[in-house]
Amino acid sequence: MIFDLHGFGPALLAGTWMTIKLALASLVVGLILGLLGALAKTSPYRALRWLGDAYSTLVRGVPELLWVLLIYYGSVGTVQAFGEMIGQPELELSPFAAGVLALGLCFGSYATEVFRGALLSIPRGQREAGLALGLSRKRILWQLVLPQMWRVALPGLGNLYMILMKDTALVSVIGLNEVMRQTQIAVTASKQPFTFFMVAAIIYLSLTVLSMLALQWFERRANRGFSRSRA
Repeated sequence: MIFDLHGFGPALLAGTWMTIKLALASLVVGLILGLLGALAKTSPYRALRWLGDAYSTLVRGVPELLWVLLIYYGSVGTVQAFGEMIGQPELELSPFAAGVLALGLCFGSYATEVFRGALLSIPRGQREAGLALGLSRKRILWQLVLPQMWRVALPGLGNLYMILMKDTALVSVIGLNEVMRQTQIAVTASKQPFTFFMVAAIIYLSLTVLSMLALQWFERRANRGFSRSRA
């Protein structure tokens, strides 16, 4: 099937690249927040557990679109005030930065539960064995717990990333020129909604397939040295 893109092909390619950058940047932010949230929820300290619970509950209870709007428009006054303090009164939060913060915040809230489940799946006896061998708690975390946690959490994180990839379309409402915004511009100019929405669907499907292949590679690599149980 060949589509007449009316000269909007380069714009759609640029939008695709912007979508990829937005998804990957949000993934990094979300993984950091998710890991911190999981460590807080499994902490022996009540205050940290409360903080982790509050983060995951609050963020998951509000739609992603609202977080995009709240962070973008709600940061205007704060960023301008900070800009005036440093001599940059025109300083503002870009749509890309707002999208990364919003999507990363939302991804992290769900990743918190994935990481938490993976942490709880690791036998406590392994930590005790590490302490018995004289390892510090920091070394136990980085060399014993996290590698195993990553292997267990990877399938769930992969599913969350698929959702994140499609949620990047929400950032079009604040003016970021990703796939959906470029598609809407093309539709308005060409009056060919079916053509361009179908092209956008193919782009998202292609990105999903490539992401699935990458996730399968990561899973194979993470599972090296581990035998799978057979029924």
